[in-house]
Amino acid sequence: MFKLVLADPEMLKNSIPIIAEIIDEGVFHITHNGVSLLTPDRAMVSVVDFKLLSTAFEEFKIEKDVALGLNLANLSAVLRRAKAQDKVILESEGDRLRITLLGGGKRVFEIPIIETKTEKPPVDQLAFGGRIEIDTGVIEEGIADADVIGDSIIFEANETGFRMHAKGDVSSAELHMQKGDSGLHEVKVHKAIRSQYPLDYLKKMIKAGKLAKRLVLEFGTDYPIRLSFKTVDKMNLSFILAPRVTED
Repeated sequence: MFKLVLADPEMLKNSIPIIAEIIDEGVFHITHNGVSLLTPDRAMVSVVDFKLLSTAFEEFKIEKDVALGLNLANLSAVLRRAKAQDKVILESEGDRLRITLLGGGKRVFEIPIIETKTEKPPVDQLAFGGRIEIDTGVIEEGIADADVIGDSIIFEANETGFRMHAKGDVSSAELHMQKGDSGLHEVKVHKAIRSQYPLDYLKKMIKAGKLAKRLVLEFGTDYPIRLSFKTVDKMNLSFILAPRVTED
């Protein structure tokens, strides 16, 4: 029913294992536009939105739209076996997905297609209060700093800059950037926004920094945040994370 050939395995090898840390199974949709996955985690705290465009593939043959329920741990384990010079070939084989790694020889894996139900999250209805485009490394450092202090981090932005900070019982950490600072590329905020998020999820999501040098953050006051990592004309990996609302 389909045959997809990917000459650059890193796009899958560097994305699926990260996704697998957040969700355990999901439905991949294969259409003429490419491969996509949109699903929440079991705790309904976060959403993964993954798109690998048909233009990223060396060969993209599909007879009709396909929905594949897959265990992400199984898929991740196979993709980790791919070498940088390998081609990855994805094909349907009855009730299984065949993954061929073609490089120094031909290695073939098959994993089961499973029955899984996931409701489509209403991510299109989100209306964020601000948009920040920033070097991924800056956010990586800010999250690592906050992890020394506590289990959550506060993101703030206004018309002049962006701030992320954490506070523990006796310690604190802060990263503050102003418009014009190196690494901060865009700040679009109409009024000041502030929200707090759990670090355990952010530490997993920021691993996608290896996919893109720049990161787009969209959030609002006590509102979900979206982190978007994009490779132009090839891939887009976004995570949406619910805020931690406190009485403070």
